Amino acid sequence: MKRFFSILAVAALVITASINANASNQASEMLENVQTITSTSSTTSLQDELPEAPESLGFHQELKKRFIEGGPAFMGIVLLCLILGLAIAIERIIYLNLSTTNTKKLAQGVEEALQSGGIEAAKEVCRDTKGPVASIYYQGLDRADESVEAAEKAVIAYGGVQMGQLEKNVSWISLFIALAPMLGFMGTVIGMIIAFDRIEAAGDMQPSLVAGGIKVALLTTVFGLIVAIILQIFYNYIIAKIDRIVNDMEDASITLIDILVAHKNKR
Repeated sequence: MKRFFSILAVAALVITASINANASNQASEMLENVQTITSTSSTTSLQDELPEAPESLGFHQELKKRFIEGGPAFMGIVLLCLILGLAIAIERIIYLNLSTTNTKKLAQGVEEALQSGGIEAAKEVCRDTKGPVASIYYQGLDRADESVEAAEKAVIAYGGVQMGQLEKNVSWISLFIALAPMLGFMGTVIGMIIAFDRIEAAGDMQPSLVAGGIKVALLTTVFGLIVAIILQIFYNYIIAKIDRIVNDMEDASITLIDILVAHKNKR
């Protein structure tokens, strides 16, 4: 439940940032227009200024214009896929960065604690360290009094649990990656059908009759592909991060078993 609320919080932050950016851009545009009118009013009248050709829109304004032209039905759903996908991706990145542990330092601390204070001292070192590797070490040390084999089984079993925690909600990102372009293609197909319906109703193939409709239909595909590309970049980063942590977990597990065997032989 906490993760669900954190995802919603991140999504709200993304939406709020977008709204604030839009508002600030609009305010800056209004300020620039006022300054332009004020500076030119001393030399020319307002009627002479109005017929001038409109200025070219910036990237943000052009993107907003194209998004509105695409229609609220499919473009809204595509935008929702982007917001939810980014929220989950940011939450996973934060979680994975917090789960990263210096395994060499942890292994050295556990080994020194075993030599000086025994199992309980080593478990205390693991309790003071965050991350899945420290949790695996703790579970292995908790079974170390029984036997090395029992500790090894505990490490393997709990390693699978920690791997599941690392991969949690990642499948939703892949779903949004596949869903966004599909929705875009669907919007394009529906737009083409509407365009051909207009041709059939008019009884004439006039380019001006269908050009606008076809352009709007293709915009949904463009935005769907943009969303998929953005989420794919985050997805690949998250998968690479998970693989790196899993490799550290496996190496650390082998190191822990070696430490326990060496500690048992010394006793």
